[in-house]
Amino acid sequence: MKLSIIVPALNEKQTIKKICDKLFDLKIKGVVLEIIIVDDGSTDGTKEIIKQLSPKRKIKAVFHKENKGKGAAVRTGLEKATGDYILIQDADLEYDPEDIGRLLNPILKEKANVVYGSRFTGERRNMFFWHLAANKTLSLLMDILFNTTISDIEVGYKLIKKDVMRSLNLKSNSFDFEVEVTAKLLKKGHKIYEVPISYSGRDYTEGKKIGFKDGIIAFVKIFYYRFFN
Repeated sequence: MKLSIIVPALNEKQTIKKICDKLFDLKIKGVVLEIIIVDDGSTDGTKEIIKQLSPKRKIKAVFHKENKGKGAAVRTGLEKATGDYILIQDADLEYDPEDIGRLLNPILKEKANVVYGSRFTGERRNMFFWHLAANKTLSLLMDILFNTTISDIEVGYKLIKKDVMRSLNLKSNSFDFEVEVTAKLLKKGHKIYEVPISYSGRDYTEGKKIGFKDGIIAFVKIFYYRFFN
């Protein structure tokens, strides 16, 4: 099986080499890895580091001339992907690549075509209370409106069969990508398999980008995708 790992990156010069090293060193029996980094208009030197790494590490690198948002970066990576499955790997090290094998297990055992990590059922560094409350509120709202039991819809680790993901016709440019992909999967009748993952959340002094406004947008978009799209 071939797994395409899409790494959207924006101003992550402190972590981009570390995440590339971890992904390059990853060995999973029976799985070939394809690493695609999409620099989303970085201005802090991230782009230059990626250009140095890509030929050495056999990484596909794509560069947006300007910042378009996480959803747009994922769609760009999806266009370049040649794997059977797609995994989103944030460049900030909040998610540990050592958990990728755990995500793949249900796929390799033919139990699922869509697997999400869950930050709330595995080990984790404490989050801010309001981040935790927002995540749980959004997940509960999704569960109620779509009649499901997903514990963590905002999780970055989403592993999806490529043909399934391309069939969703994704449009979101920003962090509302997380809501869009989940809502469209559920509306198409796909079952989402969850596995526990570790999580080491950053705070804003460490470069965390998602904020209160993104939570409000996600809240509204859940209703939009349930009733109007």
